[in-house]
Amino acid sequence: MENGGIPREAEREMDGGRASENGAGPGSAGSVSVDIYDQVYNLRGTDAAHIAELAALVDGKMRAVAAHGATVDSLRVAVLAALNIADELLALRERYDALAGSLDRSQHAMRSRAGTLAGMLDEVLEDRKAG
Repeated sequence: MENGGIPREAEREMDGGRASENGAGPGSAGSVSVDIYDQVYNLRGTDAAHIAELAALVDGKMRAVAAHGATVDSLRVAVLAALNIADELLALRERYDALAGSLDRSQHAMRSRAGTLAGMLDEVLEDRKAG
């Protein structure tokens, strides 16, 4: 599992239940029921609130896709929603990479400037000692 998300071995079942949490306290691998596009899934993970937030995001994306299209096929809606989410992820990764690169360049420039200033300070201090 990564960052409190849904583990790879997450279990899912369609049991007709409503959203609920069963023994999913901090640090325990409990079960949480979520409703995504009118289907109930029982998922196991250590952070029920995070799982519920992810499910709400997927449900919202699927409903947005369905509202803009004429398809009622839930698999097609799910794939289109997944493509939308993947597009957002790639855009955010590109932005992150650009910001990380900018930060690296800024840190390098500041280190270089600090080195230059330290050298200048050393020269002034040497001049004072000599004079």
